Amino acid sequence: MLTVVRDQLSQALFRRVAGPDGPAVRARIHDTPGPRWFGPDRPIRTVHGDASMFIGGLSALLLQSLHPLAMAAVAGHSGYRGDPWGRLQRTSTFLAMTTYGTAADAQRAVDRVRGIHERIRGTTGEGVPYHAADPHLLGWVHAAEADSFLRAHERYGAHPLDADGYDAYVADTARVAEALGVADPPRDRRELSERLLAYRPELRATPEARAAARFLLFQPPLPLAVRPFYGALAVNAVALLPHWARGMLWLPHVPVVENLAVRPTGQAVTRTIRWAMAPSRPSGSTGSTGSAGK
Repeated sequence: MLTVVRDQLSQALFRRVAGPDGPAVRARIHDTPGPRWFGPDRPIRTVHGDASMFIGGLSALLLQSLHPLAMAAVAGHSGYRGDPWGRLQRTSTFLAMTTYGTAADAQRAVDRVRGIHERIRGTTGEGVPYHAADPHLLGWVHAAEADSFLRAHERYGAHPLDADGYDAYVADTARVAEALGVADPPRDRRELSERLLAYRPELRATPEARAAARFLLFQPPLPLAVRPFYGALAVNAVALLPHWARGMLWLPHVPVVENLAVRPTGQAVTRTIRWAMAPSRPSGSTGSTGSAGK
């Protein structure tokens, strides 16, 4: 009975994250021979293959929303409200392809994203122009994502890395960031922290950012039965945010409650995901990851 429950949960999670083509995409990523951007011992594989990515990914979206130009591009072009699962699946597949896929497939994935970014242009409600291919804007999106993934793994990962390991993780992500058009991405944790600090004067919570936070945290397009599970992810994603980011989004910070109640739920939910998607599965099962392709 426990095996049946685990299989059902595993399949449901995989469908949400990877979409209907998930099994075929996963097979291409892992079974296609050829050189990879990252070898099996690289930290990016450890971080991106862990269940902590479910929390880190949600926290990254909240943090990224605080740049008005990035949020305007998302609100105007991503369709995150009309097709949130499609957006998740595309992002997950991109992460899996660049982390685990062949170098040729990784480059093709990057080229597709760069083509999309090149077409995304517009003007904010205040009349400020934006272009998704702007290296400076891409730099913010990358830094917020890398920092969120790193801190989620440090807090909830099955096997947290040491300081050198997390520096190497940032260096790994810089390889993908440069391919996407980021100029001089940070290459260790100190540089990543400095880069985030340098963006602070540009950040603020626009009405679009707060609306996105409400949608992500309180209005997920999910059946009522699974909303408590998602709620555990959501409160831990908020707890992972820097204090200044929470303040901008009007999200509470209660350290005692977080230490005694919130963090244990994050550890429990990531353990549950890890158990459901464990790699030691019978033939034909889904496998383990925080992204679509692992």
